[in-house]
Amino acid sequence: MQFLGHVIRFIVSALILMIVGWIVPLFSVGGFGSALLLALVIAVLGWIIESVFGTRVTPFGRGIVGFLVSALVIYVAQFLIADVRVTVLGALLAALVIGIIDLFIPLATPFDKNKNENK
Repeated sequence: MQFLGHVIRFIVSALILMIVGWIVPLFSVGGFGSALLLALVIAVLGWIIESVFGTRVTPFGRGIVGFLVSALVIYVAQFLIADVRVTVLGALLAALVIGIIDLFIPLATPFDKNKNENK
């Protein structure tokens, strides 16, 4: 069931990235395949940053540092995926919109919270 949960998260993340590409004028994603690949690259870059710098400096962290790291990850990810175009301002706006969407549709589930509390 954990694998299916990850697949669903990547699909939801790709859909959110496509919505952000539609809302933010300086951020564009070519299609669903590119958005899915972008979600994967963002997750991998976030994992690398978290393993190097710790959980306080991650794209998923709260505050200005997490926001700026999110924008940086989005900006860097465009160089790894062919159909993604973003400017620096577009990355900042995309990170802001993704943060706002995450308030209403969090990618973490309550089950993840309970799992972490039980450890």
